[in-house]
Amino acid sequence: MSFLRIGPRQFLFLCRVTLATVVLNVATGAAVRLSDSGLGCPDWPTCAQSHLTPPLRLHALIEFGNRVVVFVLVVLCAATMVAGFLRRPARRDLRWLSTGLILGVLGEAVLGAFVVYSKLNAYVVMTHFMVGMALLAVAVVLTLRAGHATGPGTPVVSSRALWLTRVMLGLLVVVLAAGTATTGAGPHAGGKGAKRVPIGLEDMTRIHAELVIVTMLTVLCILWVLWRTDAPAHVQDSGRVLLGAMVVQGIIGYTQFFTHLPAVLVGFHVLGASLVWSTALWFHHGLSDHRPEVLPPTPPMAEPRGEARPGTSEIGRPSGPGPDAVAEPV
Repeated sequence: MSFLRIGPRQFLFLCRVTLATVVLNVATGAAVRLSDSGLGCPDWPTCAQSHLTPPLRLHALIEFGNRVVVFVLVVLCAATMVAGFLRRPARRDLRWLSTGLILGVLGEAVLGAFVVYSKLNAYVVMTHFMVGMALLAVAVVLTLRAGHATGPGTPVVSSRALWLTRVMLGLLVVVLAAGTATTGAGPHAGGKGAKRVPIGLEDMTRIHAELVIVTMLTVLCILWVLWRTDAPAHVQDSGRVLLGAMVVQGIIGYTQFFTHLPAVLVGFHVLGASLVWSTALWFHHGLSDHRPEVLPPTPPMAEPRGEARPGTSEIGRPSGPGPDAVAEPV
């Protein structure tokens, strides 16, 4: 049954494809909301009553396109879970994470149905987005863990840097929640007539911006601690990449606010939130040194019996005189 076994490289490749599809799902979901296509397909799982495919209208096509991406994602997550159980060497941590992946995407699909049937209720849409971010986190951690041996790894930074990084991740979760609440208070409801979050847009934007500033200050503190404790150069470089991603995301956020929230910039901001979240998880993972996975040695191929190579006997010894042999006189 060796053909049913999945090697580490094949499993890692499948994890990367699934991760890319999760990000694509976030992007297409944002396109649905920002183009007011949330009710382009008024039914679920069909698009309209007994019709599975959408009519040739822009909003219906955008909404149905997101559903196609979700379907592909469900298939990929299911394949990743099966591959996690068929992977050799077996890894319990990868099995748990791949199972969480399929549970998360199924939860996303069910919430998508509630979004449609609740007529784009802002709180349901916000929950839908946050579950998507949790699914993204599982996909990122699964992909990172699949690239090395099992175990938490050996920390290469001080305990203070580890503690501050965990605080930063918690703040990022709050920032993501505040960000989707800000969108829920804004004009991009996903469709006409959808109820909004009962809070002023400027007030919610200010709260979101202040949380972002606190998070960026925490990242600066982490970088200072890494520098003071002479952390490895690659860890400090990763921290600078995270800070740079946050700065770019902040520039997009302020630009979209002062230009009255154009849909294209809001879409880039949603995609940027996914990238910042993924980069933060990657940075946290890199604070520990992880051993490469040691694969079992491949047994040598045995030569079939009775088929000796030319010039050798069956046990591998020369069957005739060698080139240096001296002929005996007759």
